Amino acid sequence: MKEVLSRIAAEIFTYIWSNPKKIFILAVIGVLVLWGVFGDYGIIARLRMEADHRALKDRMEREEKKIVGNREKIRDVNQPDAVEKIAREKYNFRKEGETLFIIREK
Repeated sequence: MKEVLSRIAAEIFTYIWSNPKKIFILAVIGVLVLWGVFGDYGIIARLRMEADHRALKDRMEREEKKIVGNREKIRDVNQPDAVEKIAREKYNFRKEGETLFIIREK
């Protein structure tokens, strides 16, 4: 077994010495492919950045919807009915003589 491995290693070494340009070109191509896939600007990094971009875009849309909702609430603050509605729903306020029932879901 040891003789077979040493013979294979000798054949590989002989092949490398007989074709140095070919081996050099293959090594350079291999390095470029690895750099193109795993490098800072490679395919994997690009896919990761695209996923982050989509997530940030979705978050931005959600935040913009919140901003629009908050602007509507701010506009409604000047109306007494809206203030009363918020006080009743959010803070459980009630008018005099009213009975308040709080229903909580489990």
